[in-house]
Amino acid sequence: MTELPLAAAPARTEPAPDADLDERAMLEGWLDYHRATLLGKCAGLTEEQLSRRPVPPSSLSLLGLLRHLTEVERGWFRGALAGEQVEPVYYSEQAPDDDFDDLASTPAAEVVARFEAECEHSRRLVAAETSYDVRSRGRDGRFSLRWIVSHMVEEYARHNGHADLLRECIDGSTGD
Repeated sequence: MTELPLAAAPARTEPAPDADLDERAMLEGWLDYHRATLLGKCAGLTEEQLSRRPVPPSSLSLLGLLRHLTEVERGWFRGALAGEQVEPVYYSEQAPDDDFDDLASTPAAEVVARFEAECEHSRRLVAAETSYDVRSRGRDGRFSLRWIVSHMVEEYARHNGHADLLRECIDGSTGD
């Protein structure tokens, strides 16, 4: 039997109802909630199940979503916010969709570990900033930290909708 890349769903907590009094707690809380939601949709599945593309002709898979959101974390937090030069991990200029397409290139357990590590690195970068008004050091300084974190909540929410449908097609599991 293939080792499960993620045996159990991580703890997931909605931001407190009074978090709207603290913008940072609210936005970062929702971002972590959505990160945990994606991992929860992947929990308990084998590598084969994570790689399954159950909604033809779409190439979406849960593993592809993990790979894609790893790239998105890197691009927005390392690249845009911190101004680092980041090379893609799962795709290239010659194969721009390989985060979704080339699933066999990296074992699922390694993808999950990299995703979790990238999220943790993003948390550290955000925590190091004293204000949500700080401008990005990359992408010509066009984005505030507030915009980046808000965008990431939107990005995860959209892809978690995909993950809901994919998981239900794989094993019938439903839930928020």
